[in-house]
Amino acid sequence: MLRPLIVLILSGASFLAAQGTGLRIFFHLSYVLLGLLGLSIVWAWLNLRGLSVEREPLTLRAHVGEFARERITIRNRWWLPKLWIELLDQSELPQHGVGFVTSLGIGQQGRWIARTLCTLRGRYRLGPATLVSGDPFGIVRMTRQVATSNEILVYPQMVDLPGFQLPSADLPGGQATRARTFHVTPNVSTVREYVPGDSFNRIHWRSTARTGQLMVKEFELDPSADVYIVLDMQERTVVRDMRARRQRGGGDVRNQAPWWRRSPSEQPGAPIVAASSEEYAVMTAASLARTLLAQNRIVGMIAWGQHREIIPAERESRQLFKILEALAVLRAHGSQSLAEVLIAESQRFGRNSTLLIITSALDERWVVALQQHLMRGVRAAVIFVDPQSFGGMQDVNPILRRVAELNLPLYRVRQGESLALALGMPLQPESVR
Repeated sequence: MLRPLIVLILSGASFLAAQGTGLRIFFHLSYVLLGLLGLSIVWAWLNLRGLSVEREPLTLRAHVGEFARERITIRNRWWLPKLWIELLDQSELPQHGVGFVTSLGIGQQGRWIARTLCTLRGRYRLGPATLVSGDPFGIVRMTRQVATSNEILVYPQMVDLPGFQLPSADLPGGQATRARTFHVTPNVSTVREYVPGDSFNRIHWRSTARTGQLMVKEFELDPSADVYIVLDMQERTVVRDMRARRQRGGGDVRNQAPWWRRSPSEQPGAPIVAASSEEYAVMTAASLARTLLAQNRIVGMIAWGQHREIIPAERESRQLFKILEALAVLRAHGSQSLAEVLIAESQRFGRNSTLLIITSALDERWVVALQQHLMRGVRAAVIFVDPQSFGGMQDVNPILRRVAELNLPLYRVRQGESLALALGMPLQPESVR
């Protein structure tokens, strides 16, 4: 806005000089400057007319650490060529720095593919965009808002957990539930002759080859049929390491290099987790859900964050996506403590249930609530996200010793450590005493 004002001031000064000196050259200069300003305004205005912008997201769903891709097309529908057009994106997706300059002839179009490395989970808006143009003299610069937008959902990153075992695998005295089930479970009770209507994936081919007739398997309910991931989302338990955040640039796009200039450790594939116990807990929950569902377990999730999130335990193919969609937007804004959640949801847990509790809480009341469930026959394991590794000042050994007294599988997750290694082997009781 300063350049048009400067031109206007120069034109006025030339006119005053012409009035004072009577020289015609100052009159001509004044008129030329006014005409140039008017021409620049009309040129910049026309340069933004007749343009259409289309956004086509090539990635509607992505995980943290993956690239989100979007195709952006600009078309010139007018009879005038466009010397230069700049597009500025206003998307909410972090590091989505879409911006480019192009020139378009009559009826031409420009198409670009934007690639953005997803670093934070959540639901983000792509768009709107702002078109910027001006005149060839660089005097006037005009903008035009283009209201085109889409959405992208970024799932939390997941890690393979080959060494994780459910608590029921380590507890002696387990017994099968003598009840038939129509679902496929890890427990095969017997085989019988095939009858019309049986699924072909239940055929036991070894028995069929031995007997000479089709034999199918019958299944029993799993002793740990319902596995619930209980994620503590109380706001007061979250610890964020601000020092590590500042070292990485605090998430500011201006402090981060483009994706093609990043070091190999910053490229997709390496875990990208924000330095907070909340993000580590969410990544742990997502990784456990994928691992257990791959083992054909019945998995559900309970998390009281900004709202009460309950996903009933199922083993259907879409169960993992239900959990991931909930985790993508879940935030640790809950006011209820983990103890209150365990008590409020106690009617969901029976003798055949297994609880996987993910928490950073140092309040021992949740241990008392968990102990009441254990007395009812519920199995459990605790994944403790160590708040000290994120800069917390309180001692975590008392709560670890209290959990160790329950003789439960106890895992400890620290910032910067491998999640697969942390969940591969539970802590030994003597290590927390």
